[in-house]
Amino acid sequence: MNVLFVCSRNQWRSPTAEQVWRRHPALSVRSGGTSLNARHPVNANDLAWCEVIFVMEEKHKSRLRAQFGRLLEHKTIHVLDIPDEYQFMQPELVEQLELSVASILGLD
Repeated sequence: MNVLFVCSRNQWRSPTAEQVWRRHPALSVRSGGTSLNARHPVNANDLAWCEVIFVMEEKHKSRLRAQFGRLLEHKTIHVLDIPDEYQFMQPELVEQLELSVASILGLD
């Protein structure tokens, strides 16, 4: 399954999610940001590639829909409700990502 993780600047939350899940045998993962200043701004190729999208906050879902509406018509978008208050690979962030993503995708 191809999974895209999205936050604002692709600096802390979504790269952490990518790092946490990249070795899972059932997943291929990428990350991106909704901001033009993101380390890797989400683009049409990312959206064509992915099957499932995880966004950290509702605003990321709204921004994706505003920018890429038609490309998202048949995509599942899950909002994780993880605020922008964590650093890259911070243990509390890692734990939230492990639990929430595993629960939603039905993974061990």
